[in-house]
Amino acid sequence: MSFFSRNRLVALQHRDFRLLWTGQLISTIGSQMQNIGVNWHVYRILQGETWQLEILGRSLDLDLGALGLGFGGLVRVLPIMIFALVGGVLADIIPRRRLIIVTDSAAALIACGLALVTFAGLDKIWAIYTLTALGAATTAMSTPARQSLVPNLVPRHHMTNAVSLISLLFQIGTIVGPGLGGLLVSRFDVGMVYAVNAISFIAVVTSLLFLRHRSGPAAAGRRLDWGMMREGLHFTINHKILWGTVLLDFFATLFASARTMLPIVAEEILGIGVEGYGLLATAQPLGAFIAGGIVALRKEIKHQGVVLLCGVAIYGLATAAFGFSTSFALSYILFAMTGAGDTVSTVIRGTIRQLVTPDHLRGRATSVSMVFFMGGPQLGEVEAGLVASVLGVPFAIISGGLATVAMTLWVAWRYPKLRQYRGEGSVDSR
Repeated sequence: MSFFSRNRLVALQHRDFRLLWTGQLISTIGSQMQNIGVNWHVYRILQGETWQLEILGRSLDLDLGALGLGFGGLVRVLPIMIFALVGGVLADIIPRRRLIIVTDSAAALIACGLALVTFAGLDKIWAIYTLTALGAATTAMSTPARQSLVPNLVPRHHMTNAVSLISLLFQIGTIVGPGLGGLLVSRFDVGMVYAVNAISFIAVVTSLLFLRHRSGPAAAGRRLDWGMMREGLHFTINHKILWGTVLLDFFATLFASARTMLPIVAEEILGIGVEGYGLLATAQPLGAFIAGGIVALRKEIKHQGVVLLCGVAIYGLATAAFGFSTSFALSYILFAMTGAGDTVSTVIRGTIRQLVTPDHLRGRATSVSMVFFMGGPQLGEVEAGLVASVLGVPFAIISGGLATVAMTLWVAWRYPKLRQYRGEGSVDSR
């Protein structure tokens, strides 16, 4: 315990958090494998197909491969928009541990469905989209409860470290998952990726069953209604620092979705195939892992608002440079830089959200933020797919990165209290 006693990875000394962290790590690896599998699956089904569109008397041939990848974002964002706010209310009115067990079990069944239709040769694009949408719905329902459960498992003064470690496990999953996913697709069949993901949910459900934490609803006696949702919306929008971080996250992920175009970058620009695609996909989480590890090992971050804004700006600049690259080595480095910048900002945003939100509102406030931080990437996939199908993949990536930098500067100007934020209680956050 000497490592923990020096305030390094201190949140892991708490048994329940350690159990949840371990189970979630295994499940995240499986989910990231499935994300890689779905993108490659959609791209292969639509590869080489075009759609002719008449606009103002001009004929445009749209690349359905790029458009299909972008439409996958729309397929995921609609369930998120519909179910996230409901999931936030449920996270406050029923026990959070129970809600996560139910939703993760449902997600395992959906992964089984993807595997079955693929092995049976029924992998039509509509079937992939439908099951992907159902999977997004379970994620939308479980995420508010999952994030809101963490402050119940660690003391308040260990929250920054806990959020850093949650971010770190996600990055580990997105390093290992894509590599394993690419390997399985190249050696077996994409259905194997879906099957492995279904099995991975056993780990997180088991960890939840063994938690000692057994608290009841945070907002006991309340019911699922619009008034409950409105409270969460009102709190988030009127808390200036919190709302500034939400907008920053949304715009960054809306305009800088280079990850969506990775199958095309790998195949058509870098010429590295599916195994290279899986390897390139590990760059962003590797950069995030390195940055997340540094943050987790630090006792505190000073000038958190400035660091947050700089992290997002680095994310945008690296994305724009990635769009210019035709070298695998350079692309890998730049894509890793996007992960590093994003992770630093993610840790600070997550810590702010957990510390400034009362427990009885935490599920709903998380769900409002989630509509933006999960909706942004999915809408970004649609935006990137549309732009790439008309103007090409490099233009879509470059313009998205530059737009992210511009929006970061706007948020820094519009929300000075966010720029001045140094930690809890440093400024009047409202």
